[in-house]
Amino acid sequence: MKRLSIIFSLICSFCYSQDLKPLGLYNDIVSHSYYTLSYSEDHEQAEWVHYYLDKNRISGNIERTNNFRVDNKVSTGSASLADYKGSGYDRGHLAPAGDMKRDKISMSQSFLLSNISPQNASFNRGSWKKLESLVRAWAENSALFVTTAGVLENNLKTIGFNQVSVPNRFYKLIYNPK
Repeated sequence: MKRLSIIFSLICSFCYSQDLKPLGLYNDIVSHSYYTLSYSEDHEQAEWVHYYLDKNRISGNIERTNNFRVDNKVSTGSASLADYKGSGYDRGHLAPAGDMKRDKISMSQSFLLSNISPQNASFNRGSWKKLESLVRAWAENSALFVTTAGVLENNLKTIGFNQVSVPNRFYKLIYNPK
């Protein structure tokens, strides 16, 4: 898993946006126990989160903790809880807590604010939640590699003192090696 995360990080470092700015090249690549992310200081959130998902990862019985907190592995500092307070946005997981029920470490790390993006409540608790459940159902039958994030672009609305960007769109890339 770690080797694939490193390979993915290198590939993303050479991806280019339309304005030819290398994506990920100037961002922190942060590895946690069960996922890796590229943290965008410009947007105060991950430009992508990548993780491996199989039935063993989702079959655990660890309860959701709701322990949202700063990610101290981000060298520039991640967004804070204060950024979300009173914003009107949910703290939406990129690597969902439901995918991290294997053990207390994975559950706890899923609540690091580097893994969170502002989402409208109806989206976070509606279609995004349904998509997360669908991906877990697929992982029951076959191991998957998942990459997910908000689409980070210029001139997005921001929230909080740290000016966390509010993406208008989100994506999930799901790769089944079979």
